[in-house]
Amino acid sequence: MSLETRTSDGWATTRFVVLGFGTAGYACADSLLQAGAEHVTVLDDRDNEALREKAQILETLGAAITLGPGSTAELPKDVDIVVTSPGIPPYAPLLAQADEREVPIWSEIELAWRLRDPANAAPWLCITGTNGKTTTVQMLTAMLTAAGHRAVAAGNVGLPLLEVVMDPEPYDVIAVELSSYQLHFTHSMSAHSAAVLNLAPDHVDWHGSMEAYAKDKGRIYENCQIACVYNVADPVTEQLVIDADVIEGCRAIGFTLGTPGLSMVGLVEDLLVDRAFVEQRETSALELAKLADVTPPAPHNVANALAAAALARAFGVPATAVRDGLRGFTPDKHRIAHVAEVAGVNYVDDSKATNPHAAQASLLAYEHVVWIAGGQAKGATFDELVLAARDRLRGVVLLGQDKQVIAEALARHAPDVPVITVEATDTGAMQIVVGEAAKLAQVGDTVLLAPGCASWDMFANYGARGDAFAEAVHRLGGV
Repeated sequence: MSLETRTSDGWATTRFVVLGFGTAGYACADSLLQAGAEHVTVLDDRDNEALREKAQILETLGAAITLGPGSTAELPKDVDIVVTSPGIPPYAPLLAQADEREVPIWSEIELAWRLRDPANAAPWLCITGTNGKTTTVQMLTAMLTAAGHRAVAAGNVGLPLLEVVMDPEPYDVIAVELSSYQLHFTHSMSAHSAAVLNLAPDHVDWHGSMEAYAKDKGRIYENCQIACVYNVADPVTEQLVIDADVIEGCRAIGFTLGTPGLSMVGLVEDLLVDRAFVEQRETSALELAKLADVTPPAPHNVANALAAAALARAFGVPATAVRDGLRGFTPDKHRIAHVAEVAGVNYVDDSKATNPHAAQASLLAYEHVVWIAGGQAKGATFDELVLAARDRLRGVVLLGQDKQVIAEALARHAPDVPVITVEATDTGAMQIVVGEAAKLAQVGDTVLLAPGCASWDMFANYGARGDAFAEAVHRLGGV
């Protein structure tokens, strides 16, 4: 049975089980059917009208769909490959059974890699990390587009990767965002170039340990062809490059907010420069862009821009396209987005900062901050964040399920910082929070929503939380 590419023999006769019938599961099953697979079974413990409607479509094409409680409890006897949806942990019963029976388990990314058209397969420039993935992928896509390439952001952002690789009109290059979930069951991918932006504790409950989480992130470097991009300020990312089995000739390229060494991109005064992809890199560097070209110019966002630039340069993008891509790039909503200035105080929405590492990076971008934080901490701790940011804190306003975890870290490490706890959890809670933050703020300060926590205890998602913050700020300003 050979399933290395879309044109390989064996797709028709291979018996596939797709675990999960959400967006990814549907895309996997649909793509398998398009590739000629004749034995596709989809299993999901959920059962609702929307899923049944999707099931009818795929059943018409020849798939077998089983929905409802208990559907994923037992792996069918006749199965050759399990394709699992992201987020389903490896210890889920069906996946554990597959492992015991030595049935290969593929992620949607593994499936997408194997379904590429060998005649027109676009190179993949891949990005992972605890924070900054989406912004970096979008910056990279902007640079590639500015260079004249037909490029697209895909994977954990933008278009589903399966949809991209099955597109009859091929792309020149794909900027791929990958989560640790997606990488866990990805085995044969060989990226043109890849980057790990940073590593901090996250999803440890899913992976089992920080070491396992880091190992899964490091899978992005396996079989890498041209450049493994790492964060000079995060030694773990460099170690992952050292540990990876790459294609001979693949280079390690660092990015840094300091002056770049050899084979690095970094900063010289207010310039982003390249000492990696220039012939005279031992003695000189090439200007790529100015700090003013990065929006917003917060340090962690400049790091994102440098990582994107390193991948773009690895692909042969000229310096002018790096600059033009950055100039034309606008971050998504809820990512260190300026909402308004009210009574001399700036209000910034970074609701996307859903873990302490992201919140810390956001806090360190401002000199004097009234910090709004709280939500579902997902088992995270905040001691390191408070130690790093305490001298910048004018005050803190806390809300949400795990606000006490943050309050205790503040009491231990920043006992002199005023802390206000808001107990309300209804739709008006954010209005109270913003009102309290305004009382703490002084002219020139920044009121920053960087919760460090997930939003699901009070809001549908981080976007809804950010929207509630912006609405409350506009009401405060009488807009």
